[in-house]
Amino acid sequence: MVILVKNLGNGIKSVTINDPKTYNSLSFATLRSLLNTFKKLDKDNTTKVIILEGSGKGFSAGHNLKEVKSLKKRTKYLKLFNLCSKLMLQIVEGRKPVIAKVHGAAYAAGCQLATSCDLAYSTKDATFATPGVNIGLFCSTPMVAVSRKISRKRMMKMLLTGEPISAKYAKEIGLINECFSKSNLNKEVLKVAKTIASKSNLTIKIGKQAFYKQLEMPLRKAYAYTSRMMTLNMMSIDAHEGISAFLNKRKPKWKNK
Repeated sequence: MVILVKNLGNGIKSVTINDPKTYNSLSFATLRSLLNTFKKLDKDNTTKVIILEGSGKGFSAGHNLKEVKSLKKRTKYLKLFNLCSKLMLQIVEGRKPVIAKVHGAAYAAGCQLATSCDLAYSTKDATFATPGVNIGLFCSTPMVAVSRKISRKRMMKMLLTGEPISAKYAKEIGLINECFSKSNLNKEVLKVAKTIASKSNLTIKIGKQAFYKQLEMPLRKAYAYTSRMMTLNMMSIDAHEGISAFLNKRKPKWKNK
């Protein structure tokens, strides 16, 4: 199977791209499988957090260039890039928090995939790049995700030079949250996932969707929108339970309602 899903307990699911022979390239088949997997997990009430990773030597090298070269027709190219965009949107617009766990290389659409996740952690020797310019194919769709995480000048340098950046630098510029040793990455990512999974599913859903929507709004519109979302959140059972638990110095018992 190209995509492996594993239950890690506590409502945490691991999604692994299992195509090491192509460095977990994002072929039509892999993109479809990932999209269907994320849609399924998004509807699954037992899933609270999703961890995304790649098997073998690294996270993902991006599109399968052998496949890309064989397409030849404009309609097929557009179909591929639209499918990739649908996956990225599903991750961002989905209800469940997604954590990228990166080792090795995350290049081109692979970098886009890691960046599209809500959180991203990597090994210290991981590298990130938008190297399309090196093969005459500018990383136009990957830059949509990456440019929303880092500054324009840093983004343009990655795009114009195609040169990879280190995990340490990726952390400094806000592309990833943190980098760890190979032996500690899994433990640290699970720690974050368990913390998120301990919260109210409903609150996380409302908050995640509001976060991405308000980013695209002018300041006044963003405040008006988030005021409505805070009010919606406040009407939930979990908000009242959480406040009561805090005031009474006890652990909340979430109903996810």
